[in-house]
Amino acid sequence: MIGRLNHVAIAVPDLEAAADQYRNALGAKVGAPQDEPDHGVTVIFIELPNTKIELLYPLGENSPIQGFLDKNPSGGIHHVCYEVDDIIAARDHLKETGARVLGTGEPKIGAHGKPVLFLHPKDFNGCLVELEQV
Repeated sequence: MIGRLNHVAIAVPDLEAAADQYRNALGAKVGAPQDEPDHGVTVIFIELPNTKIELLYPLGENSPIQGFLDKNPSGGIHHVCYEVDDIIAARDHLKETGARVLGTGEPKIGAHGKPVLFLHPKDFNGCLVELEQV
């Protein structure tokens, strides 16, 4: 059901410093900051030959990323994102297997302009999983 790895998301305490590190120390192609108010984050995508890295920074007081950074002040891996062909079929199948879909269970539009859902980390070995329809 899952396809390619779309991205690995890393929560960071300083978005510009993290972007500079990828740009200057690692020589990566770094995108522009992009506010995602529906998700409470500002993101920057790092383009790699085989996937992307998504840098996450809190946007607003109620950002879920702020809670993550409060527990992990240096930042860290927040989630992995897998591609799916049909997000509704994937959601329904996962629910049938007992997996918990976060939020309302209805897809939201993600940073790539495509429908996304998140799956509870306790159902996936402690890893928050994002599904993105391609």
